Amino acid sequence: MTFPIGGITIPSFPTVSAIGSTPDVAQPPVVSAADNGFADVLTGAIENVQGVQANADALAVQAATGDLKDVHDYMIAAQEASLTTEMFVTIKNKAVEAFTEIMRMPI
Repeated sequence: MTFPIGGITIPSFPTVSAIGSTPDVAQPPVVSAADNGFADVLTGAIENVQGVQANADALAVQAATGDLKDVHDYMIAAQEASLTTEMFVTIKNKAVEAFTEIMRMPI
């Protein structure tokens, strides 16, 4: 006995740039290395972390209220916020460690 197999249609998937982009939530600012100084780079990095966390928080609220279409968007944003925060804390710890080592140097 044979079973006929019909044609398989593959749905179109969103492009990588469309994944995680929600029109209701503001995107975090991009930190540029061409800023005026270290203070500007540090301020931009803090704003970047805050923007990513705000995006994840907004998507969490949407998920809790049932307004979010895809839970994947929240999961991606939450993981991005976690990694961004972890990276920022690691860089901060290394900067404090470097400053401590500079302060220990004899004059």
